Amino acid sequence: MNSSAPTVKPPSATDPAVVLALVMISSFFTRSIGAAVNLALPEMAGEFGLGTVAMSWIAMSYLLASAVLLVPLGKLADILGRRRIFLWGNVVLAGTSALGALAPTAAALIVLRVGQGLGSAMIFSTGMAMVTEVYPPHDRGRAIGWSVTAVYSGLALSPVLGGLLISGLGWRSLFVVPAVVSLGVALFARLGIRTEWAEARGERFDHRGAWLYVPAMSAFMYGFAHLPAGTAIGLTLAGLAGLVAFVRVELATETPVFEVRLLRDNRLFALGNLAALINYASTFAVTFLLSLYLQVVLGMTPRDAGVILIAQPVVMAVVASRSGRWSDRVDPRWLPSAGMAVSAVGLVLLAFLREDTSTPFLLTALGVLGLGFGLFSSPNTNSIMGAVEKRHLGLASGTVGTMRLTGQLLSMGVATLVLQLFLGDAPVETVDHGAFLDAACVLFVLFAGLCALGVWASLGRGRRRD
Repeated sequence: MNSSAPTVKPPSATDPAVVLALVMISSFFTRSIGAAVNLALPEMAGEFGLGTVAMSWIAMSYLLASAVLLVPLGKLADILGRRRIFLWGNVVLAGTSALGALAPTAAALIVLRVGQGLGSAMIFSTGMAMVTEVYPPHDRGRAIGWSVTAVYSGLALSPVLGGLLISGLGWRSLFVVPAVVSLGVALFARLGIRTEWAEARGERFDHRGAWLYVPAMSAFMYGFAHLPAGTAIGLTLAGLAGLVAFVRVELATETPVFEVRLLRDNRLFALGNLAALINYASTFAVTFLLSLYLQVVLGMTPRDAGVILIAQPVVMAVVASRSGRWSDRVDPRWLPSAGMAVSAVGLVLLAFLREDTSTPFLLTALGVLGLGFGLFSSPNTNSIMGAVEKRHLGLASGTVGTMRLTGQLLSMGVATLVLQLFLGDAPVETVDHGAFLDAACVLFVLFAGLCALGVWASLGRGRRRD
């Protein structure tokens, strides 16, 4: 087998390289939006006069919309066509990003971030499924590895590019670039992807399940993010009750919006998704916390903070491109499990941050985190996507994205809760440095413990199916 380029399935009306390239470009910019916005949160908070909680919702509104819509959109893509949903997702992302650059208030910006979340969910629920379609199983991990590398390359470059844009043109410039790029991707997808994939075409879309899932998931996520307020506790419990009802409805539905039986009967699929949920829940808020640490505690500019934060995604990108290829030959338990164990070590190192922490120590901790995440993500995604039938690829892609974004939202929710307990809702510029460092230490230790739990989930999935 030629090791320089993936072998593709002949014949195909669409060049697999075109699909992979467009998915990589979309992955690069959809993920870089979130990373760059995290870096700009202090400046946004200053312009709009926001406290810690309100500031975090600029990031969390995007994640919430993406997380609750991925599952129904994944199923819709299986029915209507993944190419169609992917194309229109880029159109929606382009439009809401362009309007986000003009947002007059924090409320308007949060609404537009929800729109960005919708467009991103349409992309997330289809991109990996299309890559899985056009590459055969023995080369799928390599293609997925390149796709994941694009994600981490976006994360790697966004702190530097975002820092330069914020320092030179202000935070609004962060929304202009994805608007232009997403529109271009939509045009090239319209012209270059000539194949449509809709193995579930003709199935009835489960409207009842979708209308139950979206509000239940929204209530749970919104409530969790606002704990420990009394209303938030009620919303969280109501959301959980709604999700339990959703599971019961789906088990009794012939063509459910989410095939719950996959989680019940497919151990490889279920525990792979659980590992992904835990992994993102324990790592996503790290950039948010370190952005505040570098700019508020150490007094760095956004550009200088970006130069430091680039260490983690650079290592991710380098490792992910290789670990995807390794996952085509290695039992799916070992690489993701090793990655989560390494991430736990990096999180423990970050628990020792102080006002006089040296830059080499911080870079070492970020490098360890990057190594762990790079070892985990591509092999885990390859394992999940290879565990389902073709007619469920859109659903599987949406589920992977849901676990990722739900984990990210849980991570931000836990971080916001702990920061509020330690700091209250004081303006960012008046935060007590000692209290912030205590809160960060608690969070990093908690996240390290979650990673240890994730190792158990990853090891329990079993061997790859033929």
